[in-house]
Amino acid sequence: MSTMGDLPPTPVSATSTSVVLVTGGSGLVGSALKYLVDTEPIDGPYGRRKDEEWVFLSSSQCDLRDIQQTREVFKKYRPKEVIHLAAKVGGLFANMSSQHTFLRDNLLMNDSILQVSHEMKVRKVLSCLSTCVFPDKVEYPLTEEKIHLGPPHSSNFGYSHAKRLIDIQNHAYHDQFGDQFTSVIPTNVFGPGDNYNLESAHVIPGLIHKCYLAKKNNTPFTVFGSGKPLRQFIYSRDLAKLFIWVLREYKEIDPVILSVAEDDEVTIKDVADAIIEAIDFKGPVEYDTSKADGQFRKPASNAKLTRLMKESGAGVFEFTPFKLALKESVDWFLSHYDTDARI
Repeated sequence: MSTMGDLPPTPVSATSTSVVLVTGGSGLVGSALKYLVDTEPIDGPYGRRKDEEWVFLSSSQCDLRDIQQTREVFKKYRPKEVIHLAAKVGGLFANMSSQHTFLRDNLLMNDSILQVSHEMKVRKVLSCLSTCVFPDKVEYPLTEEKIHLGPPHSSNFGYSHAKRLIDIQNHAYHDQFGDQFTSVIPTNVFGPGDNYNLESAHVIPGLIHKCYLAKKNNTPFTVFGSGKPLRQFIYSRDLAKLFIWVLREYKEIDPVILSVAEDDEVTIKDVADAIIEAIDFKGPVEYDTSKADGQFRKPASNAKLTRLMKESGAGVFEFTPFKLALKESVDWFLSHYDTDARI
């Protein structure tokens, strides 16, 4: 008979197994984590441990805004560690027109995950923030201690404040209860399983889709803007490896930026050229300079990550070369074009 109150009996799979629960498990980063769990050597630096079971939770299985539904899922799987990726996300127009929805939905999700993790004595929670948590007016490069130095950009203040508050919640749980809740801040993520929908895609998946259609329809490949702005892009499967390192080795409550180095920035033109090569597009390329470029560069420092990985004995992390990562993303897009709802 169970002596744990209203908790169900320990599931058979959990008797000798430590469960890692991933929310947002079917998204870009969740898919990359699942790829690692399925393909990396067991007990390797970026693989699952022999005594681990990884559970990838999707929104169809649980509405994380509902704390009671969240409790039921946690009682079912009884995770020892949680990677919290789930979020309500959207493009510029969606954010600008629905600030309260983005604020409230994300606040409720984050509160459910952290409160239930506290109640269930989860050993560690790793939440995913975004560079939009940084102040709109800030001195570059972005570093971890600058998060709270001013308000975020007004275009998505609801989403940004909800994400920023995770850091506050993490510190409050740690300060009052000693909970090991922390967070990471990735730069621009891309890779297999991304959202390639032309209406809502970010720059790399959007350009991949546009280039594919230009080749298919024998039309020019049009890139918005001058192609000159610089960005730090991180391949989702590299990011997943860094998530696993943080889960295993990172001891701080303060967030850590997960990014390639500042000198690994690439221009939007570099991105377009790599896509053209990967898709083997031979037609004309046009840059529509009537469209805004946006910010010229928004560099983030990965100095803290680099220092801590060296100190942990992991050494210097080897990022996948950008062209190879982009080719793997294009190959995934082409092989899933007719079957995947994200395209």
